[in-house]
Amino acid sequence: MLSPHRLSCDTGVPVRSADPLRTIPHEKCDLRSLPLPLALTARLSPVVVLAAMGWALTSGPFAATTTADHKSTPDAAASSGISAPSTAPVAKAYATSPAPCGSVAAATIKSLVPGAKTAGKEIPSTDTKVRRTCSWNALKGYDYRWLDVSYEITDSDKAAQKSYTETTTEKSGGGAVPGLGDQAYSIVNLTTEDKQQTREGTVVVRAGNALVTITYNGSDFENKKAPSTDVINKGAIKAAKEAVTALEGGKAS
Repeated sequence: MLSPHRLSCDTGVPVRSADPLRTIPHEKCDLRSLPLPLALTARLSPVVVLAAMGWALTSGPFAATTTADHKSTPDAAASSGISAPSTAPVAKAYATSPAPCGSVAAATIKSLVPGAKTAGKEIPSTDTKVRRTCSWNALKGYDYRWLDVSYEITDSDKAAQKSYTETTTEKSGGGAVPGLGDQAYSIVNLTTEDKQQTREGTVVVRAGNALVTITYNGSDFENKKAPSTDVINKGAIKAAKEAVTALEGGKAS
């Protein structure tokens, strides 16, 4: 029978021999000298340790990050600088057209269109929020004058810019009018029919998403001549300035 004192090996404690006055130096245990349960425990210990290490690497704090953990999150998308297209409607400076017949002062109407009713006459429109026009015309003596003030409200500044460019390109030969709206253009043309001259001036103004168009013309039926370019051009620009002021008075807040 093995001495029970040999079970204390590998503990670092000296093992006593049969001689109480002498100690046997520490020695390494022989697994074959251990009882069966202890021998199995000693043999399985490395397996348990390795298994524990495997758990730590797969499930513990040292677990590897899986592909799923790298899926994009809202914060990650935001930090990447990629943003979803905005669906918010573009703000418009002007939502509706002002009343065109009240856009030009009565005194201006009397000056530009002598003999005309200052109230004017609004031209029927399919959508008054988008497009409205007022007209004044009169024949006083032999002088005939006609004035139109028209508003068009588009969906955006870009749409108004496109329409403005198309109109001014079509009516080439004019020039810019500084200090009026965001952009303004003026042109005067002379036409002759049956030896009767008619001079017509057009001013197109873009203000934000709105377009203001003034048409002003005149003829003299006594001498078959037309008013001068200066008279027609200045008259059209004066009406345009007042029309734009009326538009800005109804600007969306």
